[in-house]
Amino acid sequence: MQDSNAPTPPNDDRHSLDDLLTLMAVLRDPRHGCPWDIKQAWDTIVPHTLEEAYEVADAIERRAFDELPGELGDLLFQVVYYSQFAREEGRFDFDDIVHTLTAKMLRRHPHVFPDGTLNSRRQAGDGKTPPVAESRVKARWEALKAEEREARVAAASQPLSALDDIPTALPALSRAAKLSKRAAGEGFDWPDERGVIDKIREELAEVESALADDDRAHAREEVGDLLFAVVNLARRLGCDPEQQLRRTNAKFERRFRHVEDALARDGTAPGDATLEEMERHWQAAKQEEASTGISSMS
Repeated sequence: MQDSNAPTPPNDDRHSLDDLLTLMAVLRDPRHGCPWDIKQAWDTIVPHTLEEAYEVADAIERRAFDELPGELGDLLFQVVYYSQFAREEGRFDFDDIVHTLTAKMLRRHPHVFPDGTLNSRRQAGDGKTPPVAESRVKARWEALKAEEREARVAAASQPLSALDDIPTALPALSRAAKLSKRAAGEGFDWPDERGVIDKIREELAEVESALADDDRAHAREEVGDLLFAVVNLARRLGCDPEQQLRRTNAKFERRFRHVEDALARDGTAPGDATLEEMERHWQAAKQEEASTGISSMS
């Protein structure tokens, strides 16, 4: 009987990771490479990296799994790019990336690899070893990350902050969620969701007050505070604000396209329609989604 866990035999027609690394080295070769790839540097690739990460997320949320290998490949290509830059500068190479990542994951999963080696395994299923609670895993994970931050700060002789190593280049919603989560981990948090909702009402009132005073600059500042408070509510509800907003964006786009199509059937362009007409078609789109179950999946 064949072992279902046995690795799939290699297919000689399929390219390997070594092929990808070779391809990148040739693309960057000053004599034989591609002019566009040769002129790239660390900073010029970053926007592409962010874009590729979003395209992976988009494919997953659309359940476009047929597109996912290509999108994941594009994201992997970004890592290969950075490793090539580093290799050319004598800093590190792709093998260093793999080693650093594997060592970190082994260190952060002592409940799976008790000896800290890839060959060690947690004893389970013997009736003696209790299952590992997910809450303990998360607590241990955060504790290990905190220890790693402390070690980095100690090496750099800088004061320690719970907010260290949260990338400034993250999308604002995602970074707000991470900042508030770190602060909450230090006890700086509301006792329950009601406290966050009260804060949202407070920030909204401050926006309204600024607008009443015709102080639009202050109103814009307060809108930022309002968004940050809403991000905290998303965190308390256990959802990712960036992901939730993407879903709402998709829902809005779907419904507005319905409005456009309905108006077109009436022989009216959106710019010529009244707000009442557009609202009627908007409500029809919501009712149609509710009847088909689309809205509940958004």
